[in-house]
Amino acid sequence: MGGKPIIAISHLGCEKNRIDTEHMLGLLVEAGYDVDTNEELADYVIVNTCSFIEAAREESVRTLVGLAETNKKIVITGCMAQHFQAQLLEELPEAVAVVGTGDYHKIVNVIERVEQGERVKQVSVEPTYIADETTPRYRTTTEGVAYLRIAEGCDYRCAFCIIPYLRGKQRSRTIESIVAEAEQLASQGVQEIILISQITTNYGLDIYGKPKLAELLRALGKVDIPWIRMHYAYPTGLTPDAIAAIQETPNVLPYLDLPLQHSHADILRAMNRPWQGRVNNEIIERIKTALPTAVLRTTFIVGFPGETQENFEHLLEFVQQHEFDHVGVFTFSPEEGTPAYQLPNQLPQELMDERRHRVMELQQPISWRKNQQEVGKIVDVLIEQENPESGKLIGRSGRFSPEVDGQVYIEGKAKLGTIVPVTIHSADTYDLYGQVVKSYAPVSV
Repeated sequence: MGGKPIIAISHLGCEKNRIDTEHMLGLLVEAGYDVDTNEELADYVIVNTCSFIEAAREESVRTLVGLAETNKKIVITGCMAQHFQAQLLEELPEAVAVVGTGDYHKIVNVIERVEQGERVKQVSVEPTYIADETTPRYRTTTEGVAYLRIAEGCDYRCAFCIIPYLRGKQRSRTIESIVAEAEQLASQGVQEIILISQITTNYGLDIYGKPKLAELLRALGKVDIPWIRMHYAYPTGLTPDAIAAIQETPNVLPYLDLPLQHSHADILRAMNRPWQGRVNNEIIERIKTALPTAVLRTTFIVGFPGETQENFEHLLEFVQQHEFDHVGVFTFSPEEGTPAYQLPNQLPQELMDERRHRVMELQQPISWRKNQQEVGKIVDVLIEQENPESGKLIGRSGRFSPEVDGQVYIEGKAKLGTIVPVTIHSADTYDLYGQVVKSYAPVSV
């Protein structure tokens, strides 16, 4: 221990934030700090905040205020630290440091400076850092799954999105670096790697001069990892070559998270996504033809300024037509500093909530039918949890991504962190229910 302070980390926000948290943990452990999950025992609590939308900021503020009331020394990191650096130090006396999204790798130095009595503001004006396979990391996910960041930042300027202002320009890692980290994760027994960046289909554009997603997928196909899943594949980036790479690489799941945001060309233009409106239908049909077993997830924003009833009805028809497997719906959140914040014809929250409800209501029977198609099949399931009381297992099939999709509830025995065959006997709108195949003999522990 050597007299060093005990540190806890409170993680909020997306999986990109989670990776930052894991690197901070790894760096602190490597430097000899005691890291404890119990905030009550900690001398310092690092709060890795989210600032994507108002609701996320409110959660971050509640967490910070709650810790301040217990007189904890707080280190604020992440998107909210990047967004409101001076304001946070001014309004929260218990905050001993703020650390920006491009500075989390300096966390050990920040703690050392705070220990010397300094109140630290460590925030780069424009984040440029991205961790690689040499950066220490302490994973916080279940043992069978890990996120792998292939790029950071974003070069697009969607009118509603504050991420480029908080995370900087796109900066990709090399294929060699990503494969090296994938090999490390494979050696740790990871069964599923989830590739993340802001725009995964733009991977490599900044360092290779053109997108290299297809080449990356083929390189990862040689790594001994059963499942590789992609998040945030912009439909315009799913070129024939990228689709071919998914087809030809057995361990790449045909699971595509397409952040479409809307269907109507007028709204997409207002969102500063005009390239997308012309090709949504064509690309989705091409994907379905090329990858008939593909699982398609998407997210939509309802209530964008100026969204008319006609625009909204177009979206409803689009959802009905394409029958996505999974749909997430958000109401528009006006973010100060983005172009959409100043747009006229802002819609009342009540109307936005009603529209969100209608899309979700429309999607539910579609999701139910999709899940019913799994009944009677034997599917591979990654086992992630065991109920200590009932002994029942919980896992995910390839159809489900962690936290955003459903789960598989399972009878039978299997080792945590393994992929096993499961017979699906029933399903509801969101989840599947099954039994470990009788002939499967679980590995003894």
